[in-house]
Amino acid sequence: MKKLILFLLTLSSVGLKQTFGQIVPRSLEAKRTTKAVIIDGKLNDLAWQDAAKADDYTEFRPVIGRKEEKGNHTETFLMYDDAGIYFGGTCFERNIDSIAKELVGRDGFGTNDYIGLIFDTYNDKLNGFEYFLTPLGEQWDAKMTSNQNSNNGGEDFSWNAVWKSAVVIHDKGWSFEMFLPYSAIRFSKDKVQNWGMNITRRRRKTEQQYTWNAINPNINGFLTQEGQWTGITNIKPPLRLQLFPYFSVYGNHFPTNLTDQKNWTNQISGGLDLKLGLNQAFTLDATLIPDFGQVQSDNKVLNLTPFEVKFNEYRSFFTEGTELFNKGNLFYSRRIGGTPIHLYDAYDDVKSNEKMIKNPSEAKLINASKISGRTKNGLGIGILNAVTQAQFATIENIETGEIRKFETNPTTNYNLIVLDQTFKHNSSISFVNTNVTRGSNDYNANVSAGLFSFFDKKNTYNLSGSASVSRLKYKTSDSENALGYSHTLSFGKTSGRFNFNVSQALTDTKFNSNDLGYFTNNNFINHSFYVGYRYTEPKGWYNRLFLNLNGSLSNLFSPIGNIKSKYQQSNLQVNINAQTKKLIWFGLFGNYRPAQNDFYEPRNEGYVFKRGNSIALGGWIESNSAKKYSINAEAVERVFLNFYKISGIDLFLGQNYRFSSKFSIGHQIGFQPRPRGLGYTATLDDNSILFAIRKVNTVDNVLNLKYNFTNKMGLTFRARHYVSVVDNKEFYTLNENGSLDAKTGITDKHNRNVNYFNIDMVYTWQFAPGSFLNAVWKNAGFTNSDIANTRYLDNFQNTIQSDQNNNLSLKIIYFLDYLQLKRKV
Repeated sequence: MKKLILFLLTLSSVGLKQTFGQIVPRSLEAKRTTKAVIIDGKLNDLAWQDAAKADDYTEFRPVIGRKEEKGNHTETFLMYDDAGIYFGGTCFERNIDSIAKELVGRDGFGTNDYIGLIFDTYNDKLNGFEYFLTPLGEQWDAKMTSNQNSNNGGEDFSWNAVWKSAVVIHDKGWSFEMFLPYSAIRFSKDKVQNWGMNITRRRRKTEQQYTWNAINPNINGFLTQEGQWTGITNIKPPLRLQLFPYFSVYGNHFPTNLTDQKNWTNQISGGLDLKLGLNQAFTLDATLIPDFGQVQSDNKVLNLTPFEVKFNEYRSFFTEGTELFNKGNLFYSRRIGGTPIHLYDAYDDVKSNEKMIKNPSEAKLINASKISGRTKNGLGIGILNAVTQAQFATIENIETGEIRKFETNPTTNYNLIVLDQTFKHNSSISFVNTNVTRGSNDYNANVSAGLFSFFDKKNTYNLSGSASVSRLKYKTSDSENALGYSHTLSFGKTSGRFNFNVSQALTDTKFNSNDLGYFTNNNFINHSFYVGYRYTEPKGWYNRLFLNLNGSLSNLFSPIGNIKSKYQQSNLQVNINAQTKKLIWFGLFGNYRPAQNDFYEPRNEGYVFKRGNSIALGGWIESNSAKKYSINAEAVERVFLNFYKISGIDLFLGQNYRFSSKFSIGHQIGFQPRPRGLGYTATLDDNSILFAIRKVNTVDNVLNLKYNFTNKMGLTFRARHYVSVVDNKEFYTLNENGSLDAKTGITDKHNRNVNYFNIDMVYTWQFAPGSFLNAVWKNAGFTNSDIANTRYLDNFQNTIQSDQNNNLSLKIIYFLDYLQLKRKV
């Protein structure tokens, strides 16, 4: 052990010597202008003579510290006035054909060169605002937060501000102008201010990236290596009041075999989203009569695991500006307006002389609001509240026609509070509380957590952790309240070529954060480690090369039933990832997983399934995305050793062809053949647990079409067909000791054939700054049978020919800014 520690410290010191040079932050004097500026991308206004020049950029990828070449260099200018900030310049190119450009819509990366301005307005090296522009004039913006798990920090591109920009492509490259009104940024009201600042440029065809203030990718954090914009004087945070009223029209066509719906239903609605600056730092966001009918369809799957499927969040209110609310991983926004807690209890309540008429699968959101921001002293505060109305299933008596209601979800109030205090050296402590209060006799849930993350002065070593308690409070006397506990603790080296991390996570048998978070299971104590070495400069055949070894061990916190063993599972994995000189990324890995005790696959507490040891080998490759045709592929195979001859393979292929800067086609297909799988199948009437050797074939097929008419108008088409077929071959009953006994006489094979088909077609037109017209067509089909037909085309045809839900909608969102209205009046 002493030799191992000495070896790690030696590598650590070597990494420090090789990567840490003292980089003196650059400084740019803030210049004020009183002259008018027309945002047309040409930089020919006299006002630009008042601006400070920022040039002499430094490359940080792929070659660290190399200066820009003359002819491909960057010249930028920065100034301000009483209304906002002006940023302009020229990205020079010797050959105009070297400019990578593609229209993909706002906040879409695509295959684009870009220029970006980053401000750390409170100069805390932890929080920033980013504004990006492409050669075809498309905008991105994001909130940036420091994150010890990522060299570039965390970027929230769902955050949007309203600002102006223009671009001109010419024979020397491309020139640009941006205007950022003060309403598009947060800052203090001090008379004289110094802001952290950096500017970055990326050339996609060579994958060269430059910054105005030099960046070393071996040092943890992007914001920790920023320059300074100094002497900003007499700027005042404006009154920030922005309204987004909307009007929408929906036409819904439902299958004729659903008796609770008409063939066509129409809906007209309107509502309002609001952003109000409570002061210079904090913003109130509210949605009144929310409408999320145009969001992308979920990627639904056949779930054969014992745990809930976690879906992505597409509702803008719950994705935009939520970096504070994600502290501690206690918030899963899909809980709000999600599946009613008694959805399936309603079916159990249907009597023999009754039938289910209607049982909505989502709770209706009445309204939601959030307050978030950060003071100049580094205190971040986030408060989120949402209310869903009571939801009922409708049940009809077949004999009398009498209708009755069954409450599947009571009126529910969701609260989330976050306090996050930042300190010097990229450190912070946080407090998080989530609370779910339900009506009727349903239980309430509360979770509180304290978090910390401390770095040393050199931003090299990190100590972080959390401690959480949960409380489920039941309102009926025959239910016992549950108080649970959980904690995490980790220590690691985050800067330099050599990195490591060791961690522990412990959760007792009563902790539960699932009411407002995503939580699969409690009762564990886990230990893990990570050791990695990275080569971040070109050498030989590669541009970058990353090597790492990681492993984990999981045990029960407390024994289950009569099972004496606490051991759950462990694994050891080695990875190599690299980028070649031709800008091709690839990776290889090997994984060994010893025999494990699976306490969750049986779906019955007190049982365990003893799974055999296995080996997995895999790799992936991603071609240069700047080329017209690009691919990415992945293959993983896991083989169990001396355990029922089980094996499985995961295959993925993604392709994209760009016909022009406007039109492209993308296709992704995932194929998971399991010729011999083994898992839980059913619980029989005698409460015995049935397992099966099964053949499982799963295909996930997605087609994407994109055509952008201009940088303000585009059309996207997305079609997805998912099929998963389960064909059970041999049956076994699970013994309490985790072994399996062969089972005969099973008449119901419990086969599954599940298909999902979705189309999302979206036309978007940004007809004014912050204002959009969206026309959307959504189609959904679903089939579910016990016929194990593995022929893909047969399944696809049957799904297409099945009853389809169709939805046509038109939505207009108009942006109203109080200051603009005031000027016009």
